[in-house]
Amino acid sequence: MSLRGSRPPSLKLLAAAGLLTALTAVRGQLAATPPDNLNLRYSNGIAAIAEDRIITVDDIRREVGPLIPEIQKTSRNEKEFNEKLEALQEDVVQNLIDRVLIVKDFYKDEKRKVPASYIDNQIAETIITQFDGDRSKFLAYLRSRGISQRDYRKEQEEDMIYQYMRQQQSKSASTVSPVKIEAFYKEHKDTFYQEDSVHLRLIQISRAPEDTDDTLRAKVAEVMVELSAGADFGDLARKYSQDSRKGKGGDWGWQRRSDLRKEFSDVIFALEKGKRSEPLIMPEGAFIFFAEDRKHAGVLTIDEVRPDIERALVQQGSRQATERWLEKLRRNAYVKHF
Repeated sequence: MSLRGSRPPSLKLLAAAGLLTALTAVRGQLAATPPDNLNLRYSNGIAAIAEDRIITVDDIRREVGPLIPEIQKTSRNEKEFNEKLEALQEDVVQNLIDRVLIVKDFYKDEKRKVPASYIDNQIAETIITQFDGDRSKFLAYLRSRGISQRDYRKEQEEDMIYQYMRQQQSKSASTVSPVKIEAFYKEHKDTFYQEDSVHLRLIQISRAPEDTDDTLRAKVAEVMVELSAGADFGDLARKYSQDSRKGKGGDWGWQRRSDLRKEFSDVIFALEKGKRSEPLIMPEGAFIFFAEDRKHAGVLTIDEVRPDIERALVQQGSRQATERWLEKLRRNAYVKHF
């Protein structure tokens, strides 16, 4: 039953970005790689240099590769796929550069350090979750990347630093004054208009092939008798209803008038909070509706939307603070793109 009304492409030249191999691998066209790791060691191009760190094509490939299937799924054509891929590549390069600069900023304070036990625990957890607790698989993974355990440990340490430093920037914008919230509410008051809505429960008795309207009314009459005697609507929905939400006591959550078929909304929105309808006989069955709660059309008060506004302003402030911080790091750093 529905309550609602009617309402892999060919590749461009990506060799310069160093991702042709990754893309062809996804499409099942990757040539066999020699087992001596020469490709890993010598054929990497350089995407950028940040301070004293070289960002290689393989660095980008590791970040981009897992995301390519999603880009393929969401792209309507080759042009859109390539545009999304290029944008992703640019974002990845910038993020890798920012990571280098953030780690450097962390170490400007000589007192800062990541406890060795934190790194040990993270590596141990990674071996359990990603390598089934098999250390030999973990070591094979390191060999496939051509890095040592020490290199990997350094990566984990820098990951922790990166996350910590970004979190610190977010915390710096975690407080929003009541004055700012009220100003935002006044400026965007129209956006807080809400339609009529109801927290809806229902009981549906489906129409069998042999049922007439009269036989349906007879079937639903027993439910109406129990409701009139004071039985809980949710309990009766679990007992009698034949809709997909019977296990939840017929709870359909909050529904707006515009979400519902007119035949249903005309009945449902005539109900006040805590009231139920008489049975509605429809071609697909009989329906009894219950308004668990009601919200009438109008602009929400500031108290009703204050948490949402505060959350939005905190997120906005966090993004802005982080971007200002990153811009400062970028201005004072040596960065070269290739």
